[in-house]
Amino acid sequence: MTGGMEQEKAQAAAWFEALRDEIVAAFEGLEETQTTGAMAGLAAGRFERTETKRTADDGSDAGGGVMSVMRGGRVFEKVGVNTSTVYGKLGAAAQKAMAARGVPGMEDDPRFWASGISLVAHMQNPHTPSVHMNTRMFWTPHAWWFGGGSDLNPCIEYAEDTAHFHATQQAHLDPHGAEIYPKLKDWADEYFFVPHRGRARGVGGIFMDDHCTGDWAKDFALTQDIGRAFLPAYVPLVEKRRVQDWSEADKDTQLVHRGLYAEYNLVYDRGTKFGLTTGHDANAVLMSLPPLAKWV
Repeated sequence: MTGGMEQEKAQAAAWFEALRDEIVAAFEGLEETQTTGAMAGLAAGRFERTETKRTADDGSDAGGGVMSVMRGGRVFEKVGVNTSTVYGKLGAAAQKAMAARGVPGMEDDPRFWASGISLVAHMQNPHTPSVHMNTRMFWTPHAWWFGGGSDLNPCIEYAEDTAHFHATQQAHLDPHGAEIYPKLKDWADEYFFVPHRGRARGVGGIFMDDHCTGDWAKDFALTQDIGRAFLPAYVPLVEKRRVQDWSEADKDTQLVHRGLYAEYNLVYDRGTKFGLTTGHDANAVLMSLPPLAKWV
């Protein structure tokens, strides 16, 4: 493994894995308690865990992770909660991309280490919003930073759901400074915009990247609170919407919106590009894609 900041790396990786376990337990709990509604007759969904591996260009081990996926549940049509810790040397294209973002020293020493959690949920009920969340730490010999956030992607929008999602995130971020939430909200609005469609892929949330104040503990604490905000921001919306009746027209609206989501992730998402270009398990990288989608 690449050297430097070993204690901090271990602490971050352990946190991402603990957050994964908390979310997996909460989502399986939602499956168990879904006893009414159109999908109640299905068996409660369970996550299947699969180890993933990243192999360096020379064939050596370069880390990996765990892909946790639930399919065909009562509440979740498909949801993945993946964690990974990967390391090695960045290829020429990745070095160039990092240097363009202002990461120093790429030409001299292209070693890297990265760990994080990534979640995408696609729901059975069209009234229940899809959601995305990730947090991560990235290290090179000359720099380190955190990134991540969460954003809500309903196909049928409810203003009160959007308000709850944003208010919960703001409550978790305000202790870090009143300026943090507005900054990360604006960043999410910009990052999750789909230029070729001229619209956002959802109703926003929070997002940051390349976040480094020079105080690792402070920045890690912010990253942890982004993760801690997720379940209280999202689970009440699922509990409220999962039993609503839906029509074929509602389902059609959901499938078309999923097409928008897929377009964004394949064309613009930075994490998807990084995972595929650095040789991580393609199934884990593309876990974010919906099981079914539609284009008009």
